[in-house]
Amino acid sequence: MGFYAERIFPRLMNRACNTPDNRRIRAVVCAPLAGDVLELGFGSGLNLPHMPPSVRRVLAVDPMQRGRSLAADRIAEAACEVEFVGLDGQVLDLPDDSVDAALSTWTLCSIPDPAAAVREVARVLRPGGTFHFVEHGRSPDPDVRRWQHRLNGIQRRVACGCHLDRDIPAVIDGAGMHIVELETSYLANVPKFLGWTFQGVAVQEAPAES
Repeated sequence: MGFYAERIFPRLMNRACNTPDNRRIRAVVCAPLAGDVLELGFGSGLNLPHMPPSVRRVLAVDPMQRGRSLAADRIAEAACEVEFVGLDGQVLDLPDDSVDAALSTWTLCSIPDPAAAVREVARVLRPGGTFHFVEHGRSPDPDVRRWQHRLNGIQRRVACGCHLDRDIPAVIDGAGMHIVELETSYLANVPKFLGWTFQGVAVQEAPAES
């Protein structure tokens, strides 16, 4: 990673993703979590203050090392253990059926192969485990979607690979998981091209009957 991606961008995200609206959503998404939780895109630990007492351990995955230092105070204050288990959500160094739940907050937009990451989530979830997510992506409004397409190249450069127009439910469903809860809306106080939000829960897709 270059200087901007490693030194500057994590600090920008630490501020930009810590608004009152973001915190409210994080609290809702994290509330049902319990046990050992895999977190894709741990970043600077912005979800840690919202982890319920039922969470025993967070298994953190993130490519940006700078986020760990920015998260130091949050880690020290967390009620749960935090263990860093990798840099790449597309290839997890975890055994099959090893976590109780998985979490992704505004992360699948920037993973080069998000379907690979979701397949890894499905692999490491224990039977009955759940994948909790909130992501921004492809708007249903044609006018907004046109702007997303126009700005996507710039966004990917300034936001370290973030895509504005990914169809997150399609990514999750296409990677072999089944969405059982989904809410969509524009995030308040954010430009519409950046704010169309998918918030939901997915489970492992049941194997086909023979």
